[in-house]
Amino acid sequence: MSILTLGIESSCDETSVSVVRDGREVLSNVIASQIDLHKAYGGVVPELASRKHVEAITSVVDHALKEAGVTAEEIDQIGVTAGPGLIGALLVGVTAAKTLSYVWDKPLIPVHHIEGHISANFIEHKDLEPPFVCLVASGGHSHIVLCEDYGVFRILGRTRDDAAGEAFDKISRALGLGYPGGPKIDREAKHGNPEAIHFPETKFQDSLDFSFSGVKTAVLNYLNNEKAKGNEIVVADVCASFQRAVVEILTRNLLLAAKETGIGKVALAGGVAANSALRASVSKACEEAGLAFYRPAPILCTDNGAMIACAAHYAGLSGRRGGLDLNGVANWNLEQIPAIFG
Repeated sequence: MSILTLGIESSCDETSVSVVRDGREVLSNVIASQIDLHKAYGGVVPELASRKHVEAITSVVDHALKEAGVTAEEIDQIGVTAGPGLIGALLVGVTAAKTLSYVWDKPLIPVHHIEGHISANFIEHKDLEPPFVCLVASGGHSHIVLCEDYGVFRILGRTRDDAAGEAFDKISRALGLGYPGGPKIDREAKHGNPEAIHFPETKFQDSLDFSFSGVKTAVLNYLNNEKAKGNEIVVADVCASFQRAVVEILTRNLLLAAKETGIGKVALAGGVAANSALRASVSKACEEAGLAFYRPAPILCTDNGAMIACAAHYAGLSGRRGGLDLNGVANWNLEQIPAIFG
């Protein structure tokens, strides 16, 4: 018997609701983006994001049901991003999910945001099963995660400062390219020389952790020095060189994690996973190392309800449930999911 899951995502600046059958078949995936609102400020403004979620959530739920061709009665369970994220934004999605759970009399399943990103790979690759090693790179996270089983994760490495996507946004802003930075730098880099400028890559001995503050600072110093000298700045070359440094750091540590764990499956997830240079770099490295490579379609790399519904499906099978006292959690350790919800 099929299980229909309604997934709600509102952790940052996308209000998204999706209906997914049996965890892997997407019937609808409606995303109300706030990019046009926040780009004027160079980044997400939490209070504005929360207000927009309030305005959008009801219509997005209705749209998702209509697009899926199902009624509320046919929904079997409701999954929602409970954290981590912007607390005001999270509370909108959690409140909506609790309300629907109560009114529709459906089980409520809390989902970790990173768990959702990782689960996007299950939608794209119907044959993928745990265990596998996954790089989760976005504006708020840069993690190397061992997915031991559905809903069971072990963090092998993480950023010690800026997330990769955060670094992209800051450099994009410094170059006058605007927000969001990842797609804009990726686009400019295609016309630049990645060997034009050497930017440093931070390596930690005996650790799979990342650091992007050094390369970010190096780029900012380069821009300031060139401006002071009156030299012309070739934006495409800066983008290509910066992107190359970040991609090499991410690729190197991800492949090291696969080697250390002995697991032959490698995946990407998160907004930065849509970066064309990163996808090409990891694909090439996996081919050379004889590893299977998985990555979601770009639309599933961004925040979306489908990934939350997918994660909720498998969490529901394991017995995870949330009550009407469920709250949003701004900071939530991915490894604590089994301990908290069983």
